[in-house]
Amino acid sequence: MAAAPIPIVAAAPTASPEPAPWPRARPPRIETDWCIDGVDALDEETCYVLPDAPTRTLLLYFHGIVPPGKESQQKTNFETVVSRAARRAGAAALMPRGKVGLAPKGYASWRGWPTGGRAYDEHAASFVAVFAEKRRRLEEIAGASFSRVYVAGSSSGAYFAAALALRGGIDADGFGAMSGGGGRATPELATLAPRPFYIGFGAHDTVGASARALAGVLRGAGWPVRVAEHPVGHGAKEVYLDEAFAFWREHEAR
Repeated sequence: MAAAPIPIVAAAPTASPEPAPWPRARPPRIETDWCIDGVDALDEETCYVLPDAPTRTLLLYFHGIVPPGKESQQKTNFETVVSRAARRAGAAALMPRGKVGLAPKGYASWRGWPTGGRAYDEHAASFVAVFAEKRRRLEEIAGASFSRVYVAGSSSGAYFAAALALRGGIDADGFGAMSGGGGRATPELATLAPRPFYIGFGAHDTVGASARALAGVLRGAGWPVRVAEHPVGHGAKEVYLDEAFAFWREHEAR
């Protein structure tokens, strides 16, 4: 006698796992005069931006010199530029604050960066260590680590970003110098892996010569460089970051 057929029982549908929340958590609200409305505060001296969807890309951006006080056109402009461009690119962004005493002569109370020489030697390494800790804290908030990190800045921040790149002061997947940037070949440069470097400046600015000189130094070391001049004046501009993100991403798969 033939064996009775074994009934086929349909498997119960498996529920799709719930996507992880983005961001995973937000820190308590922090009172600071550094971050404008619409930009979150990581701590009293650091602002951050997270896009609407999860990302593994982080932009570390250095401002130009900024005056003391809660309100300033310089601070409002650069934080607005960075937040809009980063969100458009689907990237997270960190905007740390520089220190008093590092701005050029005549701006003693303004905040700036160690752009070269003795100031770089004295301060750059400690800044970079702090940036690493801030990145770690933002990754905790986001619930994900950043696999791509880009370093850029405008004006004084551009010179600091360039100095870090030329001297191997920070590990990054690409760099950007906007409305600033300069420097000479360093002993470290020949030992560094080339990274894409975007350089943008305004036709109505005075930094064109130093920016083009930086491009020449980098190209001489085999770095991929894009130089873009726009009919604008000095300062952070969204067009620079839009072009920088596009340029960096051209090199992500190479």
